[in-house]
Amino acid sequence: MALVVLGIVAVADVSAPQSLDNYGNKFYLLKEQAISAVIGITLFFVISRIKYTFWGKLATPLFFISLGFLVLVLVQQFGISALGARRWISFGPINFQPSELIKFTIGIYFAKLAAGKKPPLAYLIPLGLVAGLIMLQPDLGTTLIILVIGFSQIFVADVNLFYVAGSVGVGIAATTLLILFSPYRKARLLTFLESTGDPLGSSYHIRQILLALGSGGIFGVGFGASRQKYLFLPEASTDSIFAVIAEELGLIGALAVIFLFVFFVFRGLRIAKNAPDRFSSVLAVGISAWVGGQAFLNIASMVSLVPLTGIPLPFISYGGSSLVMILSACGILLNISKFTKYEQKQK
Repeated sequence: MALVVLGIVAVADVSAPQSLDNYGNKFYLLKEQAISAVIGITLFFVISRIKYTFWGKLATPLFFISLGFLVLVLVQQFGISALGARRWISFGPINFQPSELIKFTIGIYFAKLAAGKKPPLAYLIPLGLVAGLIMLQPDLGTTLIILVIGFSQIFVADVNLFYVAGSVGVGIAATTLLILFSPYRKARLLTFLESTGDPLGSSYHIRQILLALGSGGIFGVGFGASRQKYLFLPEASTDSIFAVIAEELGLIGALAVIFLFVFFVFRGLRIAKNAPDRFSSVLAVGISAWVGGQAFLNIASMVSLVPLTGIPLPFISYGGSSLVMILSACGILLNISKFTKYEQKQK
């Protein structure tokens, strides 16, 4: 919950009038994020009281419904196009991102496959299909997270490592081709390799991020005192929100955020290790890989360890679909923890 509260505070912080010219209301982001947080926290507590085995019964229909939404978002009459991508479906006043739902459902579906000890192709075909549909949006960052979730679960499901290694190799080759044959992805890769070129063009984003990180120093410039968030730093409320946190709270604040994510993953894997059965164990691994992998890719891109990927920071970045789905998954993780071997021994 600390990360959720931090997210609301961070979104409120970047919701300055100067950064919201396109919205017309300086409280728009804060209001939307607060509503999403209320919905997500409500689902978190409701789902945490539903025994995890319930989700195994719904795994297959939920997964195929999610696939249907991924197809629907590509249809012009239903999908919403923004910033050169088609990733949202509108239900009246609500904009919904199907790729966030598939992160939730693919973890449940693969856990069910693991419980039934299905053959490798039972995992690899759905994983390839989902990755392909998301790349059609296009969204390489989310595709990578889906692959992290899928392969982490396949790895612990005792699938033959020959198939895993082969699939990872194919995935790396496909990602390389997608980067090389896409001008903007290729530009991001070249910018990552040489960030001093084109300061007002392809390297502008990473330069502003590094300026924010460097300005923060050890203790930061003070909450609300960020200068980079005022028109300089692109996507300050979403992909780049960690840079704002680091600028205002400094190295100490940035390390505190990283520690919270590391602690989350550690606890999630501990739950998986002591889970009562194969289904719950593989599901706990998938949820931990989802949050940990997404946090790692976001923060690593901020500190220039990997090219910019354009994915939100879990719990913190502005985005209703992401926050609601992650909190729902955390509700399942909490319920699994109630049935772990450790908890049973305590009782």
